[in-house]
Amino acid sequence: MSASQSSLSDLDHKGRGPGEEKPSAAPTIEVPSLPLPDSRPLSPAAAEKIAQIADACTNEDLRALIDLATTKDGLVEDSLRRTAWPLLLGSNNSSLDDQVPWTSLPPHRDEDQVKLDVNRSFVYYPNNESDKQLDKRKRELSNVITEVLRRHPILCYFQGYHDIVQVILLVLGAKHSPAAVTRLSLLRIRDFMLPSLDAAISHLHLLHPILDTVDPALREHLSHTQPFFALAATLTLYAHDIQEYGDIARLFDFFLAREAVIPVYFFAVVVLARKDELLEIPPDEPEMLHSILCKLPKPLDLELLISNTTSLFDRHPPKSLSYRAWSRVSSYSVLKTTQIPSSVAKQTLEEGNTLFSKQEVEMRRAKAIQKAVNNVKRQAWLYRRPAGAFGLAVAVGLVAWWLGKSPITGAGRLSESLRKIMAFFV
Repeated sequence: MSASQSSLSDLDHKGRGPGEEKPSAAPTIEVPSLPLPDSRPLSPAAAEKIAQIADACTNEDLRALIDLATTKDGLVEDSLRRTAWPLLLGSNNSSLDDQVPWTSLPPHRDEDQVKLDVNRSFVYYPNNESDKQLDKRKRELSNVITEVLRRHPILCYFQGYHDIVQVILLVLGAKHSPAAVTRLSLLRIRDFMLPSLDAAISHLHLLHPILDTVDPALREHLSHTQPFFALAATLTLYAHDIQEYGDIARLFDFFLAREAVIPVYFFAVVVLARKDELLEIPPDEPEMLHSILCKLPKPLDLELLISNTTSLFDRHPPKSLSYRAWSRVSSYSVLKTTQIPSSVAKQTLEEGNTLFSKQEVEMRRAKAIQKAVNNVKRQAWLYRRPAGAFGLAVAVGLVAWWLGKSPITGAGRLSESLRKIMAFFV
């Protein structure tokens, strides 16, 4: 079979496994020589876009690359992504060769879970490889994840991380994936790798305000349903839910090129597209609504969804959302440190580590405050007096101020301090 090229509408690899790319029209991009089935002549529009992507990669023009990754068919094919994704992530000049071999580093605390998840990887794609080839890919996937975790032990593995890394590995290969995954982890999905999922859940709390800007009636219909239905999809950048390799590679083009909040906007667009279906379910049946919302509809019209997501974001950016939703997001969150997508490639791993540590401290403090407030409320209930409400308000204020000025203390000392404060007011 000849190695001719297909039209742009068929360049999303649907039905093909990774490693079966067409020859690219861009001479500066290294292209595999494998032929493709059902290939057709390249359309003028496809040839023009491929040339533009190649030029943007050659010139390291991030702004042009971001625009090209967002528009129809994204970065088109893996031979282009191998150059474009490292540029978008800032890993194109990163090398781990001069560092201590990762195999000599202490094991990471989450490696047992990594092994379990890797054994469940590569279920849907690639679908044209032998068991031996898939076993090799699993070893490579395990090595990439383990290397990143051992070199950056502050990172906490989460179930679904392997789904994301799997896509990066299939596109970039075992050699170039560790540097890319490291930057992705610390600079774009850092919130998901903190000791708890509180920061990831804060992403979900933007969903209802986004829906409210477009369709208040639909948002009201879903008001009894907590947005946890979007957790699996957004946490894994949809790699856990989308079963077609071409679709997830195309979606990664979009996500890697845009702000970290874009996956939440994308989910909002998916919900809006299902409005009629959702309105048929009574609002007082949140379990049924949750069951439907936690599964993506099939098939997905990715190009339409991406276009609508871009439009929704432009018309209603995060700062404009109601309920002060954006102001509640931590200033250390990736949601706020990726507001200029092209700047992510220039951020350093040291910056990522610093932001991680600051956000972790902030989260610990928030949990301590919440625990303190709950203790105050309990004390107020146990010692109810006329001045109790006033005492509760003052006590909560004192606790919040004190925790904001002081290091986190043990629960015993904190509870004792609260009892003394409440004894004074009640």
